[in-house]
Amino acid sequence: MTLTLEDRACGALVGAAVGDALGGPVEGWTPDQIVERHGGRVHGIVGPWHENWRTARPIAPYHKGDGHVTDDTLMTHALVRVYEAVRDHLDAYAVAEHLVPDLMSVPRWIPELEAEALPLHRIFLAEKWMVTRLHYAHADPREAGTGNIVNCGAAMYMAPVGIANAGNPAGAYAEALDIAGAHQSSYGREAAGVFAAAVAAACVPGATAASVVEAALSLAKDGTRAAISAVCEVASGHRDFESALAPLRAAVAPYDSVGPDYRNPSLDARRPSRLHAIEELPIALGMLLVADGRYDAAVLGAVNYGRDCDSIATMAGAIAGALGGEAAVPAVWAKQVAEASRLDLQAPAVALAAVAREIFTRDRARRRAHESAFAEIATPR
Repeated sequence: MTLTLEDRACGALVGAAVGDALGGPVEGWTPDQIVERHGGRVHGIVGPWHENWRTARPIAPYHKGDGHVTDDTLMTHALVRVYEAVRDHLDAYAVAEHLVPDLMSVPRWIPELEAEALPLHRIFLAEKWMVTRLHYAHADPREAGTGNIVNCGAAMYMAPVGIANAGNPAGAYAEALDIAGAHQSSYGREAAGVFAAAVAAACVPGATAASVVEAALSLAKDGTRAAISAVCEVASGHRDFESALAPLRAAVAPYDSVGPDYRNPSLDARRPSRLHAIEELPIALGMLLVADGRYDAAVLGAVNYGRDCDSIATMAGAIAGALGGEAAVPAVWAKQVAEASRLDLQAPAVALAAVAREIFTRDRARRRAHESAFAEIATPR
């Protein structure tokens, strides 16, 4: 049975949120540390790493775990709201005109804070830079990302762009690059484009994990392409995430600027480069291949990889969810995450699918107008 656009949208966005919530409590740790802390691999929703989460990390006193989504999902849902407002393709100006005001002026329930607050109070430094540059510095939105930390901040919430361009990876890539120009530069911006393209490619009828990777490689540039290629070549030799954990890390290491100690980044960390890539997207695609597109295996592989595993699992979950539809996401996980986070995980997806249909209608009309105009000017007189 062919999955509908709504099925794939729900699969992608619910799948991303669930992956985010599963990865949150073990973010920043190694696979060995995860085993030591939990007495084995993580196979579902777990509690916070530190029992007293309020004081364990005073600079970031967030309740990660227990089914709480993180900033990845908060930003994803914020971008959906921008699509709902604009109801057409987005660009960097939409970030300045809609996303930034949303982040800094509308209080919302923040699961990790267990309180209603402005999303601005939870988002990370790279996102706060975007607010500073666009709202206070009045930077050109198309160039505001230049100078920001180069990380996965822009990429982590680009799944909606893939749904808005479902079945059109090249269109998703171009649109995400435009949007992300307001947020990121270098390989952080490139990853945003490739991730959106992967979600769009996963919506193609008959798509597989291999076809998604092929689409990503056809569009990716520089170090991002090299990293995806290296990781996915290694991933193709594994069929379970346990055996793939160390080999995938070794494959991406030459392209990762953060270094082996995730909590103490190297001097080269997050600097612009044509040779490097963010770690999260190549590993997400690698785990997708290891799992042969199966949602639970791809997400659990991402979670147990550690390091920035909430974002890795967000990306793997979005792509695998788009491949398999909402039914691919374990219902018990989705229910737990929705209840714990006090969020309706389906509503943003349903709204986005409706906008995507409107965008396609407009695209078709624009294409026909172009065809008519071109036919007239190209006809010999």
